[in-house]
This record gives sequence, C-alpha cells and structure tokens, in this order.
Amino acid sequence: MRWALVKVCVAVTAMVVVAFAVPLGLVIREMARDRAFSNAEREAAAVAPALSITTDRAELEKVVASAASDAGMAVHIPAADRTDAAGDGEGAGAGDVAGAGERAVDIGRQRATDKDIAATRRLGRASTAEVPGGSTLLQPVALSSGQIAVVEVYVPESEVTNGVGTAWAVLALVGVALVVGSVAVADRLGVRMVQPAQRLVESAHELGEGKLGARVPEEGPTELRLAAVAFNSMADQVVQLLANERELAADLSHRLRTPLTVLRLNAASLGDGPAAEQTRAAVAQLEREVDTIIRTARDAKPQTAAVGVGVGCDAAEVVRERMDFWSALAEDEGRKVRVAGVDRPVRIPVARTDLVAALDALLGNVFRHTAEGTAFAVDVHNGEDAVIVLVSDAGPGIADPEAAMARGRGSGTDGSTGLGLDIVRRLAESTGGDVRIGRSVLGGTEVRIWIQLDGREPERRGHRGSVRRRGAMRRRGPAALVSTFNRSRSHP
Repeated sequence: MRWALVKVCVAVTAMVVVAFAVPLGLVIREMARDRAFSNAEREAAAVAPALSITTDRAELEKVVASAASDAGMAVHIPAADRTDAAGDGEGAGAGDVAGAGERAVDIGRQRATDKDIAATRRLGRASTAEVPGGSTLLQPVALSSGQIAVVEVYVPESEVTNGVGTAWAVLALVGVALVVGSVAVADRLGVRMVQPAQRLVESAHELGEGKLGARVPEEGPTELRLAAVAFNSMADQVVQLLANERELAADLSHRLRTPLTVLRLNAASLGDGPAAEQTRAAVAQLEREVDTIIRTARDAKPQTAAVGVGVGCDAAEVVRERMDFWSALAEDEGRKVRVAGVDRPVRIPVARTDLVAALDALLGNVFRHTAEGTAFAVDVHNGEDAVIVLVSDAGPGIADPEAAMARGRGSGTDGSTGLGLDIVRRLAESTGGDVRIGRSVLGGTEVRIWIQLDGREPERRGHRGSVRRRGAMRRRGPAALVSTFNRSRSHP
C-alpha cells in the first residue's frame, strides 16, 4: 500500500510537471526569439531618420556603425530613376540630383537574397528571412526621393536561443524537485496510513493466538481510527464472552457440589466394606474433579457476568423447598434447623434458579465446613424496598470475611473454591443489593443477603467484594431489619 501510494504520487506529479513545464519551455523560447527581433527592430529604427535625410554613403556608414552593435546591419538603397529626377527642374539643380542617385548603394554585408529584399521593398512592410547561421530582419524605409530602402539586421541563432537552455534547465530541476518532494510526502503519508494498518493486523494475529489483551491504538486516518475502535470493541466483547462462558462453567460446576455433598454424607453412613470404600473413593475423586473444573474455569481475570434478573420468584417458597431438602440431611447429622419469615409470599426480582443456587451454596458451606450437630437457621424478612435473607450457623465462623468474599480465593486446603459466596454476591448486586458476612447470634457465621426491590444501583467503594450503599436506605434498612432478626432469634 505504501509503495502503491508513492507510485501514484510520482505518476500524478510527473504528469503535472510535463503539462506545465513543456508549454512553459515553449513560451520561454518564443519570448527569447521575440526579444532578439525586438532588438533588431530598434537597431533598424535608429537608421531610418538618417535615410530620410540623406543617401550619402559616407554619412550612412557612420550612422550604421553607431546604430549597430556589431557588423550585422546592412542598408540597401535602390538606384535613382533619372527621368523622374530630372523632370522637376529647368536649371543646374536638376542635374545634381540625377547624378547623385543614379547608382544603387549597398552598405554592409548582404545576407538576405535579392528576391527577399525586392519582396520587402514591394510589399512595404517588415519581414524576416532565414539565412545561414540565423535570420535577418528586413525593414523598409521611405526615402526623400520616394523610393524604398531596405535595412537588413542580422540576428544570429545564438541570440535567438540566448537564455533558453538555462531556463529549461531550471524548469527541469524544479520538475525533479517536485517529483522528489511528492515521493517524500507520499512516503510519509503512506507510513501514516500503513503503520496503523500493520498494528491492526498484528493485533488481529495476537488475538487469534489467544492473547486477549491485544488492543490497537486509535490513531491514523479517520477510517483506520474507526477500524481500531471497532477492533477494540470486538476484542472487549470477545473477552467478555469468554469470561461469561468461564463464569457459567464455574457456576454450573459449583452447583454439582450440592448433590456431591449429599453423596458424600450418604457414603459416610454406608459403614465398612469394599463397596462402601469404593463409593467413598469415587465420591472423593468426583469432588476433586469438580474442584479442578472450577479452578480451571477461574484462571482468567474476573469479568462481570450477568445474573438472571427481571424474571422474579417467591423467595419464601424457594426457601421452604430448599430447607425441606437440607433438613433431611440435617436430621441425619443431628443438626437443629430453624426457618423464619416464610409463612407468606415474598416476591423478589431474582430468577428462581439463581436463588436456588445461592441458597444451596450457603447451606452446602454449612454442611461442608461445620461439624456434625452444628445448628443453622434461615430467616427471611420482607421490607418496603428490600428483602433480607440471613443464613447463620453455630460453627467456628469465618476468620477473614473480606478474603472469603473475594472471587476465586479459595484456600484449596479445605476444598473451598471461593465461588459459592461470589454466586451469592452477584445475585444480590444484580438487584442493587449486597452481601455481608458477620457473627451470628448462634455464635458462628452469618451471611446476610440484601436484595433490593426497586432496582437501584449500589455505590461501590474499595474492593469489589465490599459493596456499600449510600443514602437513607443504608441507614434505616439493614440496621432495623437485622435488629429485628436478632431479637427474634434471641427469644424463640
């Protein structure tokens, strides 16, 4: 593209130079010719007054010598007509005129032919004639006797072309300079166009090789800037789509942990024997494989994934359903279970499957990270603009709640992937709410899910796991609702 642009500029500039330089060179040559013949006309005009006064050879030679710059002038005076000269007088004066003009007078070197001189005398106007080495100007001059003399001025070819070669050389140099300048300008323009295009190609190759951070600087011509903007937008969308796919793979894999927990608990109650040991080993291996899938899917940098909102569900119904499921396991392990606030419908702007996944993640963590016999509770409170779901237990609690809320920071030593709380957090944030971890009245961990009903966006400060809301909602909502829960659980 760069060399194509250079070739186009060279061709266009060369055509422009030829179109202007050739006519200008011809004009310069004509101007030089006109200048030479104008000088010859001035020299001939300088002799005309003397010819109109006298035809004496000696006088005319002096005039020609003083008027001509070189020996290139000649004067041709025709012979006098004796009859006409004598008819005017009757005395001695008539004889003097006849004697003086009876012979032709030629002064200087004649270069033009007699035919050309005669033609000029007959026509009575100036003319030019080609002679060896140049041209001659033939200027007719009327004499006092009524005859026509011809002044011949020689114009050599060197005078006709004087300065033409230099002018043509200057025009050639200007033309070459224009061509070279156009090549330089075209090269710079080509670089300005080609470099952004090359960076676009290189970034496309890098993106195709899996380097998802490849981006194109938005510079160059307008079209290439728009192409860079479109490419960067496409790359961002590709990264977002890949991140969402990893999110989905991790979330789906994490949802498998709930039935795996049930299998592990059931396998633990099978007793001794080869079949029981094989079942427990298979469940353990399956758990390890699921954890591997989750961690592999979480290798990429975190990207925001959309949580299904807008569908809506009955939170009380979902809590009752999931507690029926987990209560059976809790009974087998001797855990006390308490459920509150699910006696009437509680509509929330969250998809049913997402709320199920969030509850299963929290309750699964209770069974997974607390000892058998540890009590837990689920409380639902329906406020004017928000719904709070509290999941609490009587276990040892979480030493670092902020680290637990950070996406993908599972320690790996206790089998945690760190994704369960992130599923809960994304569910709450999709409605404009948030998630907090604290100490429960039972003595262990309390996870509070704040689900906003009016869809307002939360104000984010600091770490992405720490979501804060501003305004009166923060001051009056959570504190009052949590206080109500604490009082209700302190006095069952």
